[in-house]
Amino acid sequence: MKSPDIVIVGGGVAGSAAAITLAQAGRSVVLIEKESRPQHKVCGEFLSREALVYLRSLGFEVSAFGALPISAVRLAGRLGVSEAPLPFTAMSLTRRRLDEELLQFAETSGVTVLRGRRVLSLDRDNAGWRVLLDDETTLAAEAAFLATGKHDLRERPRPAGKQGDLIAFKMYWRLAPAQAALLEGHVELNLYRSGYAGLQPVEEGAANLCCLIRREEYLRIGARWEKLLIAMQEDCPHLRQRLQGAEPLLAKPVAVAAIPYGFVREHSDGVWALGDQAAVIPSFTGDGMSIALHSGQLAAAMYLRGETAESFQPRLQGELSRQVSLATALSQAMVSQRRRMLVEAAVRLWPGVLRQVAVRTRIRPGVMLNCS
Repeated sequence: MKSPDIVIVGGGVAGSAAAITLAQAGRSVVLIEKESRPQHKVCGEFLSREALVYLRSLGFEVSAFGALPISAVRLAGRLGVSEAPLPFTAMSLTRRRLDEELLQFAETSGVTVLRGRRVLSLDRDNAGWRVLLDDETTLAAEAAFLATGKHDLRERPRPAGKQGDLIAFKMYWRLAPAQAALLEGHVELNLYRSGYAGLQPVEEGAANLCCLIRREEYLRIGARWEKLLIAMQEDCPHLRQRLQGAEPLLAKPVAVAAIPYGFVREHSDGVWALGDQAAVIPSFTGDGMSIALHSGQLAAAMYLRGETAESFQPRLQGELSRQVSLATALSQAMVSQRRRMLVEAAVRLWPGVLRQVAVRTRIRPGVMLNCS
């Protein structure tokens, strides 16, 4: 294989966005994705206005793949249910479908996609970057982009972050018809002891339940998904109502632990770190995919202008740190037994708080790229 200009490790939203942007500008790009087939990922699957703007700028329209509109948010807990309209119309699409369609779009854009290949090492030398694959193949490239999402390369671990004690699960459900109708057009945030869960409709009549719980509480209740499911519903009557008569659509939930929520990378050793490798915002904000797309397209734009990863990483940190810090503080409050009730009470008194949180945890309009 001829040495490419750029090698990108990771074929999720961030990696594909960077690859497509670079290939459309005429650069030779190799993208390496460790999974050989489409996979479910732990993700709320919420595409905010910013994410949709970036996807459309690539020439990618999610409605063509069955994405559903989301226009309002509900918060449910022991004090009842509060609702507010979102300050934008969002969309909902499974990561399994979104990631696969983006990879296929990358290939049609001229990206060389290597599926089912693992990166063993990523090293810098005088000529650029050398990537060692699991079949002992070595790739050389001028630049390297790291977009491995929630999973680190072995020699490149991220720090724990400000809230690294959570375990996350995702399960798809077929809700009872009456409950599915009530959920339509909404994302619901359900609060329970030491955790919270997002529930929203996705394509093909399913609903995505993506939930988090503090590790110590998960161990206390017996460290089993079935026990967590019971505990969540006991503590949140609204969630119990939604799941009454529901059918699970996966044999077991997808899970991930030790997510470094609150982490924002400040510096680079030359690698362009994208998506969750650059910043990890708590999932309740629904802005993770916006950050992934923003970071991927910003990195590509800066690379094309001849700028360096060493200048990219501090810029991205400055653009994201404020909202990541706010979201992490709110997430810590929601998993605290005492502060959770204060959050609920505040939202009950001022439902507009939900709208304000949605606004203040987004990528700021002033730093969005010109995607016209």
